[in-house]
Amino acid sequence: MSEIAKKVRVVSLDVDVVEFDELIGRIDSLRQNGGGYVCFSTVHMVMEAHDDPEYAAKVNAADIIVPDGMPLVWMQKIEGRRDANRVRANDLMIGLCEFARANGHTVGFYGAKDEVIEAIRKRIERDLPGLKVAYAFSPPFRPLTDDEDTEITAEIATKAPDLLFVGLGCPKQERWMNAHRPRLKSVMLGVGASFDFFAGNVAECPPWIGRLGLEWLFRLTQEPRRLWKRYLVLNPRFVVQAGLQALKRRK
Repeated sequence: MSEIAKKVRVVSLDVDVVEFDELIGRIDSLRQNGGGYVCFSTVHMVMEAHDDPEYAAKVNAADIIVPDGMPLVWMQKIEGRRDANRVRANDLMIGLCEFARANGHTVGFYGAKDEVIEAIRKRIERDLPGLKVAYAFSPPFRPLTDDEDTEITAEIATKAPDLLFVGLGCPKQERWMNAHRPRLKSVMLGVGASFDFFAGNVAECPPWIGRLGLEWLFRLTQEPRRLWKRYLVLNPRFVVQAGLQALKRRK
């Protein structure tokens, strides 16, 4: 199957049809061929891209766009891909860490707060002994100066983690990966809130709720003040745009 055939348009993004083990293989292939970047698409990302064509272009330039939300998988199935699957960013991050440990590859973490980075390190020491963490840094929660960005980029390039997990949140992390792709040889993965899940300071959604496409509701109950606008405004707009796409297909 060609790379183009692996992708299905979901409103604004060309989302890959994926399977967990095959996805790890594709990411390892990127590692062997000079790096790249991977986005994990959700309704939030689709609508950010719908509203901002420049951002859409940066996401669509990714080597792989993984469906990390059931509504996107449902749209892929409507478009004829019955083999569509969801792969959660946190599940894949853990799977890749296990793969890296087994094969002697290194990992890095860029983003989140200092205490989250420290909690990630402690969990790796406890649950994944032997995994080599080549780089871990919590950047300031403000725009970086050019000098700061140059210094950070140079350090990442020197430490050269095979896999660099980026937890800056959507849409910041996708813009960051796109901008830094020419300067870094790591495979960058924009995993967002997975840093908090992995660190254990935010509860993960039970799998059965996720399969129903209601993870957004679970997360809303966890962080209502931060997430209410994202879900209660963007979700209905996505339903409208997805419905229009489905109608166009039927015609």
